[in-house]
Amino acid sequence: MKAMIPYLNFDGQAEAAMLFYQKVFDGTFLGQGIMHMGDVPGMEKLSDEEKKRVMHASLSFGKGCMLMASDILPSMGHQLVKGNNHYILLSPETKEEADRVFQALAEGGKVQMPMQDQFWGDYYGIVIDQFGVQWMINYSQNG
Repeated sequence: MKAMIPYLNFDGQAEAAMLFYQKVFDGTFLGQGIMHMGDVPGMEKLSDEEKKRVMHASLSFGKGCMLMASDILPSMGHQLVKGNNHYILLSPETKEEADRVFQALAEGGKVQMPMQDQFWGDYYGIVIDQFGVQWMINYSQNG
């Protein structure tokens, strides 16, 4: 296996979310940056609102980390169902980085478990960001 990349779906919020994550993680968009549905051949029939939705975005950050996203298209029968069946776990290199990323993700979101030392020896917390994405931040001094 070469990589495992979280791919997020949104209902018209993908661009705002990816720009937010770019800022949080000091990332760089790959390829053509944020591609919109209106740029895709054959999508002329979409409404103006759906043409502005994100077809694909790839954000690179840290040492080999990547996050991808797109928007659903309601006119094609897509439905977004937010659930609690997924988290994205981040392993920062320092405790300071863990705190910085946690606080940035918490802006406009909800802290489920504040960052704190845990019984297993790591510094850990859980936050749901303003877009409903669930994040686990786990700093381990043991690598």
